[in-house]
Amino acid sequence: MKYIIKQLSIFAENKPGRLAAIAEVLESEDINILAFSIAEASGFGVVRALVSDPEKAHQRLTDLGYVVSSTDVIGVRMRDEPGGLKDIAKILGDADINIEYAYAYSGRPAAILILRVDQVEDAIKALLDGGGQLLERSELD
Repeated sequence: MKYIIKQLSIFAENKPGRLAAIAEVLESEDINILAFSIAEASGFGVVRALVSDPEKAHQRLTDLGYVVSSTDVIGVRMRDEPGGLKDIAKILGDADINIEYAYAYSGRPAAILILRVDQVEDAIKALLDGGGQLLERSELD
């Protein structure tokens, strides 16, 4: 589906230099990091990233010993003003779709919200039916 975006989750020890090492691998393969977040859990970090070539990044990082998984997420354009997040969260809540996690970045005139939800295809339909503007995977290439 054109609205499903592949996100990489890269698991690494939570130590100085780990993020730089991951970024260096991606740079050496000419893979651009488009968005990312880092979460910490029991001495390990999880780098969630949208990259320009997720398949190549997954393979290269795995070859180097990183534990990497791929997850389907969606990107939603939202108003970059008070109430923008509420509008998107309400559409999903009204459709009984749970947001498992999210991260966002501002890019005037619209902000971009990256969502991991429990029902991806239902979320896409609900957002489109509710007037949401979704990113197409091709917009990240």
